[in-house]
Amino acid sequence: MSQEIIMPLERDRQMTAQPAQEISMLSTISRLALDPRCDMDKLERLIKLQDRMEAKSALEAFNAAFAEMQCEMPSVEKRTENTHTKKMYADLDDINYAVRPVMAKFGFGVSFKIVNQAAGVSITGILMHKAGHREETTMVLPLDIGAGRSAVQSVGSTTTYGKRYVMCALLNITSGDDNDNDGYVEPSDQLVTPAQARQVQALLDKCSEAVHANFEKMYGDPGQIAKSAFDGVVAGLNNSISKAAKAAQQAG
Repeated sequence: MSQEIIMPLERDRQMTAQPAQEISMLSTISRLALDPRCDMDKLERLIKLQDRMEAKSALEAFNAAFAEMQCEMPSVEKRTENTHTKKMYADLDDINYAVRPVMAKFGFGVSFKIVNQAAGVSITGILMHKAGHREETTMVLPLDIGAGRSAVQSVGSTTTYGKRYVMCALLNITSGDDNDNDGYVEPSDQLVTPAQARQVQALLDKCSEAVHANFEKMYGDPGQIAKSAFDGVVAGLNNSISKAAKAAQQAG
């Protein structure tokens, strides 16, 4: 997993850029920590308040930088042919080559967590900003068991597809249209399997009423989702759950 290393000079610049309110809070906490008469409960509450203030500042910096980055994010050229559909698509290497300079300019980095599961592969993409805030989204894919692929090749193909899909979702990357599938071949059945429907329902149970209403308007029930839409639905629901959890954490 890639990690961003902030050198001392960079940390100094970030500290001087902190709002005066945060610096004042840090000074207060430092003084209390050195005072043997300090009320530890009060100190803990101040530390939690400082953590919330820092998280809020990091989120604001993330949102501002992301908005600016979107203005310069290129559309990635499709240069690779899908051997199954004979359509052209933008592969992961081309996407990385096109977007990483723009990401670096605005202080962003991407990493992935890959977890092998009995039913396939879970791919989590993490978009990090140098101010400290991060966003992530996860998708779970059944293995691509196309003709002539070994077990290792199936995992590799599925992982590559998942990374590309998740990265495009995190960065709002376009390549002309969304009809390519990076060599990943969906099973031939039109609707999701019962197991996939149960997976979607489990995610829905963790979502808000508003998400439920939007889902019912678009799909009706989990069993009516087309297999071609399954990955996007799972990624979207996971993203909604993640955002709701972060909002609750910050509010608490």
